[in-house]
Amino acid sequence: MNQLDTLKQFTTVVADTGDFLQLSAFKPQDATTNPSLILKAVQKPEYRPLMQDTVARFQGRALDEQIDRLLVRFGCEILSIIPGRVSTEVDARLSFDAAATVTRAERLIALYQAEGVHIDRVLIKIAATWEGIQAAAQLERRGIHTNLTLLFAFCQAVACGQARVQLISPFVGRIHDWHKKAAGASWVEAERTGANDPGVQSVRRIFEHYKHFGIGTEIMGASFRNVGQITALAGCDLLTISPELLAQLAATDAPLPRALDADAARALDLPAVNYDEAGFRYALNEDAMATEKLAEGIRAFAADAVKLEHLMQAA
Repeated sequence: MNQLDTLKQFTTVVADTGDFLQLSAFKPQDATTNPSLILKAVQKPEYRPLMQDTVARFQGRALDEQIDRLLVRFGCEILSIIPGRVSTEVDARLSFDAAATVTRAERLIALYQAEGVHIDRVLIKIAATWEGIQAAAQLERRGIHTNLTLLFAFCQAVACGQARVQLISPFVGRIHDWHKKAAGASWVEAERTGANDPGVQSVRRIFEHYKHFGIGTEIMGASFRNVGQITALAGCDLLTISPELLAQLAATDAPLPRALDADAARALDLPAVNYDEAGFRYALNEDAMATEKLAEGIRAFAADAVKLEHLMQAA
């Protein structure tokens, strides 16, 4: 078997793309999108008609509703190809407003249900701010499942577990990028690969904590820069992978052993960790990498949401 087939034996493989025409080749279980991926997709000739049709059908509606309808349109197309779930993101500009996040998430779910999509096939993506995590906790209690994204710090993962969110997406590649930049000339790439990659180490710590304490939240490693980061996390609950890296895995027949093991994690001696709001905010503040990357990620997704709005208005 190739490495992609082998990986599927340990881990649920998720396609990280808005380009649903690529999905059939890799047969992922789930798919995840974000504003940047949707923005990239609608600028391609094969997807532009979806945006134009959405604008034509809902002209005169509020722009934020038109955007949500476009996101759901992409999500429905993806769900017609994959057997599992699709993640659809709440506007990043609502990342510090729990009530508005809940309202927007409920509208997305209502739009999916109006298209005949079962609630269990959709994950609402929300930035893992304190407010986002509290919004997710409310949504989960209402039966709406969530994917907490832009997750860089251990405290974010712990708080998500406490909130009993369905799934978290720790960003492996962006953690790697920050540490590489911070190290400057002292960074030795060969010494910080595979299990020694700081992004991989972050996910491993979360995996061990969740499995040791029986936390049911799913862990989906995300934002990969190379195949080595992926293979070092074989055995993680899920991994969301770009089509380019899926193709590399499919083209490689090298052995791929399990790297993360839940039984081994349960046998570890780990301290219990919990956070209230003040403790969470302080722990996040103490983690310079996570503080910077979370803020940067929200700004980038918000900027792409604005660009998508401009395209919709011009369509």
